[in-house]
Amino acid sequence: MATTTELKSALRETLEARGVLQQLKARIRAEVFSALDDQSAPRPPLSHENLLINELIREYLNFNKYRYTASVLTAESGQPEVPLDRQFIANELNVAEDSSSKTVPLLYGLLHHFLGSKDENKGKFVLRGSSMAPESHSRLNAES
Repeated sequence: MATTTELKSALRETLEARGVLQQLKARIRAEVFSALDDQSAPRPPLSHENLLINELIREYLNFNKYRYTASVLTAESGQPEVPLDRQFIANELNVAEDSSSKTVPLLYGLLHHFLGSKDENKGKFVLRGSSMAPESHSRLNAES
């Protein structure tokens, strides 16, 4: 007859082999974050830039089947539950897509563009500051 320890070990190995154990752990983390989320404290408004960045990340997470991580992102960020339309995001980012690029997240296309254009431009891409108010940057840095 198997001992309790042996049964636990066999169960753990089976769940790990099926990939279920990691999903369960991620789901528990998401539920803990959701339970700990203080609904009484108002969230700061989600800037347009953060909304777009979060959507790029959410699309990437969902594409790679990191659904529980995506659910934590949505819960913590205050992102709308319903994802933004991909075409809307592409238009906001001034991105033109062909049929093959539509099969992968926009983030992949952006990364491919910048990695590929590195040799063509022989220089660095110049980043400009965001349109977020300086007080927002201060608040974000203070929370980190």
